Amino acid sequence: MSRPPGNSPLIMLAAGGTGGHVFPAEALAAQLAQRGCRLVLVTDRRGDELSGRLGELETFKVRAGGIAGKGFAARIFSVIEILLGTWQAWWLINRMKPTVVVGFGGYASVPTMLAASYAKTKAAIHEQNAVLGRANCLLAGRVQKIATSFAKVAAIPESAAKNVIQTGMPVRPAVAAIGGQAYPALTADSEIQILVLGGSQGASVFSRVMSEALALVSESLKKRIKITQQCRLEDEEGVRQAYRQLGVKAELSHFFKDVHERIAGAHLLICRSGASTIAEITTIGRPAILVPYPHAVDDHQTNNAHSVDEAGGGWLLSETAFTPESLAQRLNDLFAIPRTLENAAAAAKRAGNPDAAERLADMVFSLMPSNGDSDGNFGAGSKSDDQREAA
Repeated sequence: MSRPPGNSPLIMLAAGGTGGHVFPAEALAAQLAQRGCRLVLVTDRRGDELSGRLGELETFKVRAGGIAGKGFAARIFSVIEILLGTWQAWWLINRMKPTVVVGFGGYASVPTMLAASYAKTKAAIHEQNAVLGRANCLLAGRVQKIATSFAKVAAIPESAAKNVIQTGMPVRPAVAAIGGQAYPALTADSEIQILVLGGSQGASVFSRVMSEALALVSESLKKRIKITQQCRLEDEEGVRQAYRQLGVKAELSHFFKDVHERIAGAHLLICRSGASTIAEITTIGRPAILVPYPHAVDDHQTNNAHSVDEAGGGWLLSETAFTPESLAQRLNDLFAIPRTLENAAAAAKRAGNPDAAERLADMVFSLMPSNGDSDGNFGAGSKSDDQREAA
């Protein structure tokens, strides 16, 4: 890949940690590279784990530390780490002079975004969940734009509300590419595909409840069901044996490389409600029973699930209410009236933002000087090369 010319706008990305913070940064990097921007990444010590488009960028590491859930001594140490990292990032920003700095939440982004504020550099943050994360809460009043994945996001300071723009949560190109696939036909005697996803490590509650619930559904329904389920390694053999005893067809694994294709082929998902999962099922357009992880920070998964439930694209079921009896009843009811699932699939699709990466890039361009570089060949909010050249 050829490098953009030296007078192209330089965008600094601040990201690291979990996939929810990294995926949107990677998608934005791809979009901005297509639009002729130069890119650098600032991360913490975990930056060596990054791959894909982010792994190709010129990368700088600064000190950082998390505070939530730590004891007093550990918090003091983390504060010192953040201060040191902020000084490192401030020096870097003043040397490189980026046009815009974009942060993606999590403690890895805090020093760089604080430094951007002190350096009076235009800055924006992206929030993947329906509750503003603690790092982004700290930064919300210091940036010019707050990009959100959901239309309703809790904990945004009133003073910063005017800077909010819903861009959506970017998904991987492979997910966006199959977003146009129709909902699988569901006839009175067709096989029913149920996909069970439990987050990055699987979820033991699904391993326990699913097989017990299928023992309670009608015999006619049980014969039609094919389960594809993500399980913890330690649960896999026990779950496989339970399905075998029930006579239920099942494919189990602790990891699926082609999960987006399996989502597209599913009639129903039963899953957690992390931001990346929600973005994928709404981009593809598949109905889901959403069981939020109850120990997520600020209970953000419940808010994520509420957004889909309110849009009609799925059904929120708390983990305490996720019992074999309630799930069996839900499955009996849903598959008795397939039209309900088809309508939910359409509603989920309407709730998605398949062009989230483009919207996020537009937001970044809106923060750039209207005249751009010395040749005036980049401008605010442009969506195409032709539009930028005409600015």
